[in-house]
Amino acid sequence: MTMTMTAARGALTWLNRRSAPLLLAATTAGLVAGGLCRLAGAGGAADLAWLATAACGLGYALWTAVASLWHGRLSVDVIALLALAGAVAVGELLAAAVISVMLASGRALEAWAAYRARHDLSALLARAPRTARRYRDGALETVPLDQVATGDLLLVAAGDVVPVDGVLASGAAVLDESALTGEALPVEHQRGDPLRSGTVNAAGPFDLRASASAAMSTYADIVRLVSEAESTQAPFVRLADRYAMWFLPLSLAVAAVAWGLGGAARAVAVLVVATPCPLILAAPVALVSGLSAAARRGIVVKNGGVLERLAQCTTVMLDKTGTLTSGQPAVTAIVPAGSLPADDILALAASLDQASGHVLAAAVVRAATERGCPLIQPAGVTEQLGQGITGTVGDRAVRLGRAEWAAVTGAPAWVGAVRRRAWLDGALTVFVAVDGEPAGALLLEDRIRPDARQTVRALRRGGITRVVLATGDRAEAAGVVGALTGVDEVLAGLTPDGKLDAVRREQRRAPVIMTGDGINDAPALALADVGVAMGARGSTASSEAADAVLTVDHLGRLGEAAALARRTRRIALQSVLAGMGMSLAAMGVAAAGLLPAVWGALLQEGIDVAVILNALRALRPVAAARLTAADVALTRRFRAEHEFIRADIEQLRTAADALTTEPRVAMARVRQAHAVLTGEIWPHENAEEADLYPAVNRLLGGTDPTAAMSRAHAEIAYQIARLGRLITEVGDRIPDESDIADLRTTLYGLYAILRLHTAQEDEAYLSLGDEETAPSAR
Repeated sequence: MTMTMTAARGALTWLNRRSAPLLLAATTAGLVAGGLCRLAGAGGAADLAWLATAACGLGYALWTAVASLWHGRLSVDVIALLALAGAVAVGELLAAAVISVMLASGRALEAWAAYRARHDLSALLARAPRTARRYRDGALETVPLDQVATGDLLLVAAGDVVPVDGVLASGAAVLDESALTGEALPVEHQRGDPLRSGTVNAAGPFDLRASASAAMSTYADIVRLVSEAESTQAPFVRLADRYAMWFLPLSLAVAAVAWGLGGAARAVAVLVVATPCPLILAAPVALVSGLSAAARRGIVVKNGGVLERLAQCTTVMLDKTGTLTSGQPAVTAIVPAGSLPADDILALAASLDQASGHVLAAAVVRAATERGCPLIQPAGVTEQLGQGITGTVGDRAVRLGRAEWAAVTGAPAWVGAVRRRAWLDGALTVFVAVDGEPAGALLLEDRIRPDARQTVRALRRGGITRVVLATGDRAEAAGVVGALTGVDEVLAGLTPDGKLDAVRREQRRAPVIMTGDGINDAPALALADVGVAMGARGSTASSEAADAVLTVDHLGRLGEAAALARRTRRIALQSVLAGMGMSLAAMGVAAAGLLPAVWGALLQEGIDVAVILNALRALRPVAAARLTAADVALTRRFRAEHEFIRADIEQLRTAADALTTEPRVAMARVRQAHAVLTGEIWPHENAEEADLYPAVNRLLGGTDPTAAMSRAHAEIAYQIARLGRLITEVGDRIPDESDIADLRTTLYGLYAILRLHTAQEDEAYLSLGDEETAPSAR
């Protein structure tokens, strides 16, 4: 009995999935069979075939109309039912058969279009791994994915999908991340890098240390969101039912007039062309196409209703941490207290921090690794909560932590400068002592994302009129971020309840988009008209509460999402209104007796095809200019170099500060800063001018679009030469007040120019994209 019920359920599922093509096949066969019989002179057989075809259409129309009424809606499918019944009643069996084929072909076309539009979403589900290769007792075993636990060591073979989130445990890996990020080129990773599930191993096998179970990994979350996106229907999809309140009475009124003018046959002709397939088909096809286009760009929108609401929003509320900023601390400056070089201070600090579990320790180790500092395994490590960590690195005693912990006594001038700088920049400080003497301090900040300001501008271009920064951070740090990104208002010091109040206040003005990535953002994401989670590194709670998730760590996609939603809604409206307009015009022609029922049915079929093809335009990507693989490699190269250049730039400010606090020993740092300028920074800028700017000019078109950035290069070269002349003039003597003023002015000027110029270049590179297609300037 159980097997029989299972088989029956399977058969029903198979039939339901294929009902539209089966109905189309049956009605088309009946229409063709009737036509052949008529040609053969068998009129009775022809009428019988067409009547059977009409019965199929009547049954389907009756089923859909009753289903709508059962759910409390007056569906315009009623018009199709009346048209079929009327055609049969007046003996227009050929017209009834054509209407049935029209109805079936419309449903089949809708099913095909939905399948075509969902292709990119369904690909995620099809690629989901089912098993993993796990090391156990020196051997490999293949286990079901749900048996993988945190800490397991896995083997990922070439071509395999990474099964769970984890950390690369072997030398290097090359991954195809296009399924998650939309980026076409493979991405290289080194030992210790975090890897996300759902990416594909594009090179040789590597070992992966699982950091999450399959159910808690990135890919599982995306698959779940995609499933929701496929199964939920937007209110806009049933736009036809909203118009049923006036469209149905209007159709019946026109049919009644036609009846009075020319009898039942003319009334049936009106009902045939009034069959509202454009309304039924256009909106769902456009919205599902929009969902698919968004998924290809790393934006998982949970359903079409979200896409519709997104198109109506004019206010965006942005969280700071993890949204406008990177969401994790980074070492932004190293301030020496004496003669120990900055790189040596960082190397000793990072070596000791390898043994620490503190949240800042990973940032210190990462900074040292990025700069190529040699790390030594520490010994005798002791960590005291709230104070710091101490241990031996090589033959040197190292202490990291608060100023008092790092042997800082009194109020030295360099400490005052460090603390003032930290207060101004919203940075954290970690003091370093070596062999019992203060060696310097590390400053750590949550950096502003390079695409933050670009995203704000893109949002405004996409129809957003108000951008608000809402954060729990202190007002000074939030104010800096707000000023640099160009938001309209900054709300700082907000608790989760405060964010809810802020969302409600903004909703009284206009529909609101809220973005965030933390657990504390989840309530506001759920309350906003549209909540967008930064899912690439955000919390599960924020992704659960949000209506859309950015699966790629690229804030610029938020602007794309808003523009795509507006474009999709515009296409859906175009399709619906155009289809209705053509149907109303055809009703007038039919009422005048100029359009028989059979020809009306064929005309309606043409209208269906036209509106569906128009709705499928939502699948097409936004116009893009093409970047060559070489151009992409150049942008990636120079963006990667910027990570090192930023640390070099901070040395200029440190040297300038030292001229005020320690003028007798500061000249060594000034000379070191000049060496960095001439040996690292200027060669980078010169290479950009020679190699990258021509590619940018070629892509953007116009007359020298990089002229402003080239002018900045000229100013940088002049200031570097000026600094060299000042250093030569001072020579080996102690600089006097005039020397110090000139040196500080030049160093601070270079610092400001290089910071601004580097940020501008980062924005330019991001506007070109990390992919082989970039937004067109046209």
